[in-house]
Amino acid sequence: MSNKTTTIVTKNDSAYRPVATDSVATVSLARIRRRGCITRGRPRLLFLLPAVVLIFGLGLLPFSATVWRSLFDDAVVDPQFNWFASYGRLISDPVIVRSLVNTFLWLIGTVSIPVGLGLAIATVTNSLNWGKWARLAIVLPYALSGTAVAVVWSFMLQDSGAVNSFLRGIGLSGLAHPWLLEWPGNTLVLILANSWQATGVAVILYLVGLQGIPEETIEASSLDGVSGFKRFQHIVFPQLRATSAVVMGISLANGLKSFDLIWVLTSGGPGRATETLAVSMYWQSFVLQRPGSGAAIAVVLTIVVVAVSVAYLRKQLKQD
Repeated sequence: MSNKTTTIVTKNDSAYRPVATDSVATVSLARIRRRGCITRGRPRLLFLLPAVVLIFGLGLLPFSATVWRSLFDDAVVDPQFNWFASYGRLISDPVIVRSLVNTFLWLIGTVSIPVGLGLAIATVTNSLNWGKWARLAIVLPYALSGTAVAVVWSFMLQDSGAVNSFLRGIGLSGLAHPWLLEWPGNTLVLILANSWQATGVAVILYLVGLQGIPEETIEASSLDGVSGFKRFQHIVFPQLRATSAVVMGISLANGLKSFDLIWVLTSGGPGRATETLAVSMYWQSFVLQRPGSGAAIAVVLTIVVVAVSVAYLRKQLKQD
């Protein structure tokens, strides 16, 4: 096969120069593709620009200012640079140490309870005709604010509240006691109250994941004689891994930054025994007027949230 040639007259040449048509077409096509990529790339950058500006303006810039403020002392007016002295005071303060312990209790409880209950409720009610009504009762608290949930649980957990009245009414007066006055029981009760609200979003997300599982896999397992818990363990649950990652990520973030429910129920008490890092940050910054210590707690809380989230996501991505 012979290559076709054509002739092109240039301004500097008086003679004709033969040029391969295929070469010209190849160069022109490459230029068109390169220009097309640049043209297509510009709208993408323009669409990403608002998100980048928001993340920088509402996330990175305030966090950088918080880190800078944590390097100063607690003086409200004319603070002095003291490097990491604010972080040293946090380690030596027993209230902050207990707050860190409470935060890790919240980390475990607000992940395991909503995820476990959400998965169980979504799986059991997904194939029931009346399942939507049962799910409605579970999802409804998620529509309430944290303050409203705290008011409901305050009514239930008072010494003369609904829980103690019920226990006394059925002859279990020995189990009735002030639920919010003793540590660590009060922290565990707060975790249960938060999980009562947070389970709703887990149910919704797991329902979406269950409805996205191909029916062919379920039918194939039925033909192979796999049913019940074995089907869930080997067929259903592995296909919910991505959903579980999302649910656990949301539960981690919501649990670690929980503030309104704790503040309305106990205000971090009694004796600041139920504080988490989020509540301690508010207490130090606005109640005790110690902005340096409050900024240091905010930095520590951010590091804990990011470290736990990154570790979990890396593990999930590695498994995938």
